[in-house]
Amino acid sequence: MNRWIRTALVGLSLATAALAATAQGIARDAPRDVKPGIMAVSATPPIITMDGRADRLSPGARVRDLNNMLVLSGALANKTVYTVYKRDSAGMVHEVWLLTEAEYEKLGGVSTGDPAGYKRFIELLNLIWSARMLLLR
Repeated sequence: MNRWIRTALVGLSLATAALAATAQGIARDAPRDVKPGIMAVSATPPIITMDGRADRLSPGARVRDLNNMLVLSGALANKTVYTVYKRDSAGMVHEVWLLTEAEYEKLGGVSTGDPAGYKRFIELLNLIWSARMLLLR
């Protein structure tokens, strides 16, 4: 009986800590080494079109929505979405973060080819992620 009570108390304390962290809103930085893009998912994922070119999602690709929750690629079938994304070592799209149209337009004029442009791109992504945290509170 004592083991059960101890286990329950430990579980309750972990749940309370997780709830407190969620209530405070954990600050999160924008992902690094990403590119903006428009992803059109075909009727049969993992086949996609990224910025008008045929592409593919990698096995185990992670797609995150506006609340940073994982989305299955099948849920995006026949849809076109605004994103920032990373590629894996094989060149396939591996990590994707969905953006709203307004967020994507903010990133649209930034070139990541030079260091100053890349720095501005990361600053804009951080502003977008910060604004999302304020909306979730």
